[in-house]
Amino acid sequence: MDTKLHIGIIGDIVGRAGRDMVIENLPYYKEKYNIDFVIANGENASGGFGLSKKNANELFSSGIDVISGGNHSFDKLEIIEFMDTMPILRPLNFPQNTPGSGIYYTKIKNKELAIINAMGHYGININLDNVYHKLEESIISLQKKNISNIIVDFHAEASSEKRIAFCLLRGRITALFGTHTHIGSDDLHIQNGSFYVSDIGLCGGYDGVIGMDYKVPLNKAMQGYGKGRFEVLENGNNIFQMIILELENGRCNNAFKIKKINDVELDSINAFNLES
Repeated sequence: MDTKLHIGIIGDIVGRAGRDMVIENLPYYKEKYNIDFVIANGENASGGFGLSKKNANELFSSGIDVISGGNHSFDKLEIIEFMDTMPILRPLNFPQNTPGSGIYYTKIKNKELAIINAMGHYGININLDNVYHKLEESIISLQKKNISNIIVDFHAEASSEKRIAFCLLRGRITALFGTHTHIGSDDLHIQNGSFYVSDIGLCGGYDGVIGMDYKVPLNKAMQGYGKGRFEVLENGNNIFQMIILELENGRCNNAFKIKKINDVELDSINAFNLES
């Protein structure tokens, strides 16, 4: 009997280009690597801002099991109606009485798994509860329930905030992966049985600025003010990025990253192990 869990994690899916890359590639990799469960951040999946019910169903049909969010979780207000019936998370440190939940529970191969969605503070113009206190409270609660497989999507602008969270939680969680910057980092590593990466990177348009057409952000950078709305990059090179975790007894034993640009799969990146 296989005692290991294989978990796929996907960063920010940006617009139609990102959804298409997931739809085209995820089923193949799920079968190839016997992936048991897939987590993806979908707060930019609909036009770059928010998530619609239609696009949520599209992503679930592609093989994603739970969708996490961030500062754009409520850009499409229609999703509020479905947060209690669909596996869609928003950061757990949103103020009390905010719709939805920041934690998702499931059982795979008779093993309990908890997914936590959290959000940092730097550069996020939202009234949030202290993320570190909320994470600490959540981990203590899960440990009391004897849930050892715990994966955290930490949605934040600053890598330092993600590192602080990892230092707080390593050895007590299975994995913490960063989202929000859309730029993939190469610091995949495992320490004390916990996996960490600062940011998985986006799925979507690769030629612009974080999945968006470069013209409006470039004009803003050059002129000091912005004119026009950010638009998802529709033409050009597209990227698919996913990390696969191997879990056993609440610990991450191995992890590697898949990166594919258009139809070309690049060399995978393996997580390195650090001593305790």
